Amino acid sequence: MAAPTPRTMYEKIWDEHAVRTRGENEALLYVDYNVVHEGPFYAFDGLIQEGRAVRRPAQTIAFSDHYVPTVQRERGLDGIVDPEARSMVEQLAKNAATTGITHYGMDHPQQGIMHVVAAELGLVQPGMVVTGSDSHIATNGAFGAFGFGVGASQVKHILATQTVWLKKARTMQVVVDGTLGPGVSAKDVVLAIIEHLSIGGGVGHVIEYTGTVIRALSMEGRMTLCNMTIEGGARAGMIAPDEITVAYLKGREYAPDAAAWADAVAYWRSIATDAGATYDRHAAVDGSRIEPMVTWGTAQDEATGIGGTVPDPESLSDPARRVRARRALDYMKLVPGQSIRDIAIDRVFIGSCTNARLEDLREAARVAEGRKVVVPSVIVPGSQTVKRAAEAEGLDQVFLAAGFEWRSPGCSMCTGSNGDRVPAGERCASTSNRNFEGRQGRGSLTHLVSPAMAAAAAISGRLADVRDFL
Repeated sequence: MAAPTPRTMYEKIWDEHAVRTRGENEALLYVDYNVVHEGPFYAFDGLIQEGRAVRRPAQTIAFSDHYVPTVQRERGLDGIVDPEARSMVEQLAKNAATTGITHYGMDHPQQGIMHVVAAELGLVQPGMVVTGSDSHIATNGAFGAFGFGVGASQVKHILATQTVWLKKARTMQVVVDGTLGPGVSAKDVVLAIIEHLSIGGGVGHVIEYTGTVIRALSMEGRMTLCNMTIEGGARAGMIAPDEITVAYLKGREYAPDAAAWADAVAYWRSIATDAGATYDRHAAVDGSRIEPMVTWGTAQDEATGIGGTVPDPESLSDPARRVRARRALDYMKLVPGQSIRDIAIDRVFIGSCTNARLEDLREAARVAEGRKVVVPSVIVPGSQTVKRAAEAEGLDQVFLAAGFEWRSPGCSMCTGSNGDRVPAGERCASTSNRNFEGRQGRGSLTHLVSPAMAAAAAISGRLADVRDFL
């Protein structure tokens, strides 16, 4: 009998969840968990119009995060000034109540950004297929799960059937070996990877991250890395589970109980990529050479180390990137050759599903302690759980003493859906994941950085090297 063909982790999860196939590379996948925020109300409306019920309510979880206010939370719904935003929050609560879906609403003690809270709950586990009404569901690949975003029509299909049709992606291995230097975080690693691959470099692929740098990352760091995988064009990012994964999940609300724990861990270990399995593509980045990173343009691959300069678009070999860089510099009001460390900023945002976990706040607090901010600076924890833990450690007092605003959880200034926006023409150092034109508000200028780098910028009033503050 021939030995089984070695498979990658992605291929194993795909095979185990494929209910049926059609054509050469499309399958109806079973979905272990589906998470939604306020956005896909069309999906619920569609179910009602068609007279359908949610097939498995326990396997869809709803989170109020995009439209909730980060101030005046004690006022409840009355604290939502924008009537459209209030309607979105109310509608999600109504849809969840009508369908029997668990809802982490504004007043829930575990409310927060869905890509933060799902992990805190232990909802996502190795080997799962997890869908979400937001592309940053890719965050959950950090657990060795296949997490990918879906549109409203797909959400409706999942609600009605607990399955979704999907075309199989190709596989890519990204190896990051070496040792990270002082002040270099997972955010810097992923920005360096995207700069290397380009924003379209992962299109059509699921990326598996391997290497000594990856294995040394905490779960929070791994979530940051997988969260931004889609910014490089990939369908998802994944990291094989290990002892760090197992320790993180143990004892969490949705984790297997004591009786099932040993079997669960054995299964989790089995999904790692087999020795001898092949990937469609490979890429490698030397982790020892990564500096604290900053984006200078309006795409995530328009990035460089803090010690660098704004590049001359004419020096770029790719004609498409050259054209894009010219437009980016015009929009960002920067000139070729300008030192990154000479760029003055107007405000700072520390938050988002990329960098609003407890570890992120600790790193920012290390820089902020005993210093004062010189520009308006806002910190929005990723969840109520993170907020309570940070306050228990006294991090909120460190930030308040330094002059930061300490707010309640939500997506906030990452998307601006709740009204938290960067004014037109202002330059923001942000720990979020996107720096598109107008992403943080019409005419806003965004530089993506790590939490520690954001804190350094708040104190300096410019893009600064965090290594000077450690």
